[in-house]
Amino acid sequence: MDFGLVLQTDPPASKVVELMQRAEDNGFTYGWTFDSAVLWQEPFVIYSQILAGTSRLTVGPMVTNPGTRTWEVTASTFATLNDMFGNRTVCGIGRGDSAMRVAGRAPNTLARISEAMKVIRALGSGQEADLGGTVVRFPWIKEGAELPVWMAAYGPKALKMTGEEADGFILQLSDLYLTEYMVKAVKDAAVAAGRDPDDVKICVAAPAYVTDDDSPEALAHARDQCRWFGGMVGNHVADLVSKYGAHSSRVPEELTDYIKAREGYDYSHHGRSDNPDTAFVPDEIVDRFCVIGPVEKHIEKLNALRELGVDQFAVYDMHDAREKVIDAYGSTVIPAVNG
Repeated sequence: MDFGLVLQTDPPASKVVELMQRAEDNGFTYGWTFDSAVLWQEPFVIYSQILAGTSRLTVGPMVTNPGTRTWEVTASTFATLNDMFGNRTVCGIGRGDSAMRVAGRAPNTLARISEAMKVIRALGSGQEADLGGTVVRFPWIKEGAELPVWMAAYGPKALKMTGEEADGFILQLSDLYLTEYMVKAVKDAAVAAGRDPDDVKICVAAPAYVTDDDSPEALAHARDQCRWFGGMVGNHVADLVSKYGAHSSRVPEELTDYIKAREGYDYSHHGRSDNPDTAFVPDEIVDRFCVIGPVEKHIEKLNALRELGVDQFAVYDMHDAREKVIDAYGSTVIPAVNG
């Protein structure tokens, strides 16, 4: 199993680079960041520094979207980084929750994501792409260029499209039942489209918080540090409930039930452990969606995820113990899972 580190691009950018270097030193192979231009600093500028300061890490956004940047610019940015540092980027893409809404726009449609994935992948790999009637190709790309595109998804149509079109699937939660359900949906869609399901890489991304023991006090603190994640996922779940209803056979109630008490969401606290808009998230959801507790609990859950076909676990490292989690994974968790 690969391991990734996910960070927000809060200033100073040097700290983001430092944590990514620490992650590589501890056996992580992927470095991901948020991409929301109003809320955080520009990630692609920081990627160049991460790539220059590491030797093996693959970097990319979790996730970008097809609405805040024109597609040829997105592809050119990735292709330039790959030309400078080798094929060490991955394009994570989704509807654009915070990036679009904070700028006063609605998240992108699946049809738009589908078109964008095709264009970005083709241009980033040195092929031609049609930009709405104008066919272009980057003349400077060297032979052998590659740009995998991984799609974030929760709903039935998005999961189907991921299996049909994407190089990888990003699932932002680590609940075992929901992971099994959604991985199956993606793999089944790949098979139905005539693809090899193993060609679709599976990445589960969730907060991880390592405690010294399993005392009630330690677990309570860990939950409070990770509760923000249930609020972030809740934004996507609310969209699904709005589209399919709270009790639909197309969306598992194990995913939708917990947002009943959700009243609103202020994106100025997005992805932060002190988010006041996530009080509605119960402890049970934190335990299901995140990975918390002593290292033994992390190893147990990650082994279970691997058995479900997960190729990568990406650690959301937004809490008060960032270095501790990176080091604990490097010294104990990663060697045990990949032993």
